[in-house]
Amino acid sequence: MAKILVSDQISEKGLELLRKEMEVDYSPGLPKEDILQRIAEYEALMVRSGTKVTRDIIEKGTNLKIIGRAGVGVDNIDVESATERGIVVVNSPGGNTRAAAEHTIALMLALARNIPQAHRMLKQGQWQRSKFMGVEVYGKKLGIIGLGRIGREVAKRAKGLGMEVIACDPYISEEWAERIGVQLVDLPTLLSEADIVTIHTPLTKETRHLLGEKELRMMKKGARIINTARGGIVDEYALAKAIGEGIISGAAIDVFEQEPPPPDHPLLQLEQVIVTPHLGASTVEAQEYVAIDVAEQIVNFFKGIPPSSPVNLPVLPPEVLPLLQPHIQLMERIGKLLAGIGGKRIKKVEITYYGDITDTETSVLTRSLLKGLLEPVLSLPINIVNAPLIAESRGIGVSETKSSAPIDYANLSMVKLYSEEGIRTVGGTVVGKGEPRIVSIDGYRVDFVPEGIVLVTSHIDKPGMIGKVGTILGKNDINIAGMNVGRMERRGKAVMVLSVDENIPLSVLQEIEGIEGIERAWVVEF
Repeated sequence: MAKILVSDQISEKGLELLRKEMEVDYSPGLPKEDILQRIAEYEALMVRSGTKVTRDIIEKGTNLKIIGRAGVGVDNIDVESATERGIVVVNSPGGNTRAAAEHTIALMLALARNIPQAHRMLKQGQWQRSKFMGVEVYGKKLGIIGLGRIGREVAKRAKGLGMEVIACDPYISEEWAERIGVQLVDLPTLLSEADIVTIHTPLTKETRHLLGEKELRMMKKGARIINTARGGIVDEYALAKAIGEGIISGAAIDVFEQEPPPPDHPLLQLEQVIVTPHLGASTVEAQEYVAIDVAEQIVNFFKGIPPSSPVNLPVLPPEVLPLLQPHIQLMERIGKLLAGIGGKRIKKVEITYYGDITDTETSVLTRSLLKGLLEPVLSLPINIVNAPLIAESRGIGVSETKSSAPIDYANLSMVKLYSEEGIRTVGGTVVGKGEPRIVSIDGYRVDFVPEGIVLVTSHIDKPGMIGKVGTILGKNDINIAGMNVGRMERRGKAVMVLSVDENIPLSVLQEIEGIEGIERAWVVEF
């Protein structure tokens, strides 16, 4: 039974799900020093935003296979380090969408009507209606930076309030934005036109201090700004300065670069600024959803089911996964075959996909090919998470193309491998109800199921070759389970594939290679 450490507080429903399938150590608030001492015990780690999963924690987690973030953002996890070590990182991108969107609208209305300030004064016994004159959001222009899940939900609600919505997002097409009634503009235009700016983009190297002093000075005079995304996207000190100078009339901030912020933080000193302690996802419903979602992904991972929301893997829709599974198996086995026959010092791998497989997400297939290719020859732990990184670190070029050229099969995956010994090609297809088959080796047509142990020979097609190989195997008590021969012309070069029930020792392989007419022989174990 796999063992998991849960180092932040999560919903009891998520814990219940984990406890049914795993050994759970629930230790919310566990200090980093304790995590470092204990992390090697666990195959899985589940966190929220409180635990910082740093490189040193990941390096100490020698048995870690998966890290789950019960929420959206993964900036508290060193995803790069996890990827290097082949650890899958998952999150719950849709879990707190509604909660975060509602909190954004709540802050916008509170900011427009000075609700927290008026509440505080009345609690202090002061009735000051004139001091808290607000503005209506109806008819105002809302600028959304980042039109992802939360940004879209905010846009829907803002339009329901009668607002005009513009947005800046380089990854969204104009046609798609128009379908939800949003006009796409560039960042300078958004800042200069919007009455209220709200941020819904991840924190990355590119978005850190996306709104600095220069950008804040571009904003429409008297505009307001809301940040429920991540601290650090807005330069907080530049924002405080812009409010103090009257460039911006107010701000609502739910997230800070340092959480909690220091008591003397300038934004905490300004009456025009509303602050909340990172409450965007803090609803009972959202916390239950993300805990259950991530717990299910972790449990399924140990059952061999790919996660639905991987951060460092291609995302596969649930309806596509059953169709791709036999192709994933095929590509890994093509990789193992090429590792066995391809030679040392691999330089480049070219993959071409044909037929109905081209309509699907093939990057996961390429990753599977690399796993099968590299795993037999390297001592490092390799899986589809880190295989591309390991290939790149060893200078192996990888290219992937899709072709519409006619083929003899419903689908075909062709792999060409370049090494110091030359070029090798292997082709495979999936037939029937999902059976992987190798159908080509170096241009020779073959047809066999890549499983168990196989002997592959390159030889001259002449009488007695099959019998001589069979005799050597027989006298060494190695049973032949299946045979396939591919050739292009009579008595020319040929490829033979023998499936065997027992392993073939090196001495037997060398004896086979000593047969006149045998050019090379390889043993491959799938």
